[in-house]
Amino acid sequence: MKLILLGAPGAGKGTVAKLLTAVDGSVQISTGDILRGAVQAGTELGKKADAFMKAGDLVPDDLIMGIMEQRLQEPDCANGFLLDGFPRTIPQAEALKELLDRIGVKLDMAVNLDVPREVILDRLTTRRTCSNPECQAIYNVKSNPPKVEGVCDKCGSPVIQREDETEEAISKRLETYNEKTAPLAAYYEKEGLLMNVNATSSDVVVQTIKDKLGI
Repeated sequence: MKLILLGAPGAGKGTVAKLLTAVDGSVQISTGDILRGAVQAGTELGKKADAFMKAGDLVPDDLIMGIMEQRLQEPDCANGFLLDGFPRTIPQAEALKELLDRIGVKLDMAVNLDVPREVILDRLTTRRTCSNPECQAIYNVKSNPPKVEGVCDKCGSPVIQREDETEEAISKRLETYNEKTAPLAAYYEKEGLLMNVNATSSDVVVQTIKDKLGI
């Protein structure tokens, strides 16, 4: 499957993408994870992206499109891919359409995860992430805490609250989303690719997508 997952920060795009990878071997592609890894590694891209991310702003399109062009042509994308958190603006969507046409790839659909604001705030302020860039396992202090407080179950690295997941930063991210990213739903509706899913359960979202694709 070749899908775009749309939705506000904390809508569950990453969780849904991970569940879908188990269905047919499609790979999850999260620009956020790629960028955070670059920041941790101190690469040139990471240094440029870091300032934007800390402020809760979007990373410039030229940085993102360069990453995506390389990533979508890697061998593991041959089975399919799930774009998690990309595109985030109409210009990015238009640039992605040109990129996919150029490399001969056709999208199945864009899935919009519609989740209430209060659910998102609760999810993100209680979320914790492994600080190891090679792991980045995600926990929730309420629903899925690590076995040992503050320590990743998988690799033993410290588990942290990301700077962009404080309540103040989340409110800024949601404002940015509503202004720049929410219009993507209308863009993909015009393209005939949009499917809206109103559900807070990731399993329900995954089953809805599978039913639509006939999997």
